Amino acid sequence: MGGSVSDHTGLVLVTGGAGFIGSNVALALAAQGRQVVICDDLGADNRWMNLREDTFHDIIAIDDLSRWLSSHEDEVAAIVHMGAISATTERDVDRIVRLNIRASLDLWALCARVGIPFIYASSAATYGDGTLGFDDTQDLGQLERLKPLNAYGWSKHFVDRRILADRDRGATMPPSWAGLKFFNVYGPRESHKGPMRSVIHQIYQTIERGETVTLFKSDNPAYADGGQMRDFIHVDDCVRFILNVLAKPGTAGIFNVGTGQARTFRELAVATFSAMGRKPDIQYVDMPVELRARYQYFTEAKTGRGVAGQLAPNYRSLEEGARDYIFWLRDNPDF
Repeated sequence: MGGSVSDHTGLVLVTGGAGFIGSNVALALAAQGRQVVICDDLGADNRWMNLREDTFHDIIAIDDLSRWLSSHEDEVAAIVHMGAISATTERDVDRIVRLNIRASLDLWALCARVGIPFIYASSAATYGDGTLGFDDTQDLGQLERLKPLNAYGWSKHFVDRRILADRDRGATMPPSWAGLKFFNVYGPRESHKGPMRSVIHQIYQTIERGETVTLFKSDNPAYADGGQMRDFIHVDDCVRFILNVLAKPGTAGIFNVGTGQARTFRELAVATFSAMGRKPDIQYVDMPVELRARYQYFTEAKTGRGVAGQLAPNYRSLEEGARDYIFWLRDNPDF
């Protein structure tokens, strides 16, 4: 069995540990004095820069993970599985199955067998168009009603359903586990994501270039242009949620990770302009045709379960988060 997480002994494996959420988690764990093993492929997009700020125990490539685990599983105290194809536009579904579903279920099985905590990234994309709400239910029958709009969301939903099915049939489970349905996350160390980085990062760069910010027009009469709504959450608040899960033995379930307050894209843009000391300069453009049938006009996390479990931090407001992020970007211009 792996070492205790609470007394900071044993290795903590963070998959996707050089990516956006993963690198922030890895740095926070290292700052606590934990021995962190990064699993990721660094490629050529400068994500290695996300790992410069602290010392880690080891780093392994994705294809080497199974071999590494076979000889180190008795040293691992917990697995935080943030690694995945996160692009909602990814069309290679076989690749999604291999990296999002198969890898997740293999790590789940390992944690159940060895008896160590498992935290994995699910997504608000599992909720589809939102018509069935955003309740992080633990009832498999209700969960099965959700209809994700893209293969990415489907892959996360597949894992959620399998894990709750394991629970319902009395299968061996990890001693602690949590599937985290992240909503719209923004914050430090996301620049390598290119077109998939947060809207606030894209807006920041547009303003810095002195250009007009563009937002999508609305094809839904219930929402004004730029009035489409998301639950925007700062990555530091997501990290604190994860640290709280690791600190609470016996945690079990799927949890929303959002602020519980939907805000419009226009409000996001205005908050960014304000944080940069600029007057808003916004134009509205047609939404690409290929997005219209798969577009969520509204997301808002139901956060009651995380709050009740004393896992949810006191989330910062959009204005506070935008200000903190803009200050960080200005202090770290090479990210």
